[in-house]
Amino acid sequence: MSDFTLSVCAEMVFLDLPFIERVRRIHQLGFGVEIWDWTQKDIEALVQTGARFTSMTGYISGNLHDEDAIGQLLDSAQESLQVAQRLNCPVLNLHGTGLDHRGLPVRPVATASGAMWLQAYQTLQSLAVLGERAGRVFTLENLNTVVDHPGTPFARADETLALVSAVDSPFVKMNLDLYHAQIGEGNLCELIRRSAAHIGEIQVADVPGRCEPGSGEINYPAIARTLREINYQGVVALEGWASGDPEPALQAFRAAFA
Repeated sequence: MSDFTLSVCAEMVFLDLPFIERVRRIHQLGFGVEIWDWTQKDIEALVQTGARFTSMTGYISGNLHDEDAIGQLLDSAQESLQVAQRLNCPVLNLHGTGLDHRGLPVRPVATASGAMWLQAYQTLQSLAVLGERAGRVFTLENLNTVVDHPGTPFARADETLALVSAVDSPFVKMNLDLYHAQIGEGNLCELIRRSAAHIGEIQVADVPGRCEPGSGEINYPAIARTLREINYQGVVALEGWASGDPEPALQAFRAAFA
């Protein structure tokens, strides 16, 4: 048995099934479920699956750092909190900026200025207040800008750690995505140790290919040992594709953290 809560992103596996059926299948296999854009989902149908939802996207539009977009982010975060309550979902995920349907930033940024850093910090403080009122946690996910998300500010794990540790709230944490971190930074075990106090969730997929653990170069058994060393007892979520049939891929994911 795993001492972590294992969850699977329903956006990326069982792609031949309707979305609700994907959620049911993941739930039947004993995993928690993660979703992205809730505005495109039948929320009541999701509730009726009986699945345990561990994370969902926590905003619809806007970003952390542009004055004209911060209001959009905070307003849509409040809407997302209402949906999270219906789904009993404890964690709402954020990115350094708004992303389009291809995962590219709506407003690409070459280099984040000092003013942008300050605005991002202040916006995360506001989100911490919203999270505390609702009893839910916002997580800021690191992304890679080399392969998947070029032009995203505050993308590296050391940048998300800097922002989250500055806010220093139990209602704003890191979503430490090890797939993205391997591409952008590497040295994953040390990154985990350095971030330990601020991790709200771990997301995984292997490199290259963004598939299940064991399909690429990352030593996931070593990652699991490091998580145990820091006494991490939270969610580990597969946010990746299946390299072949989905069920064996999910078995490999479970085995990596068992």
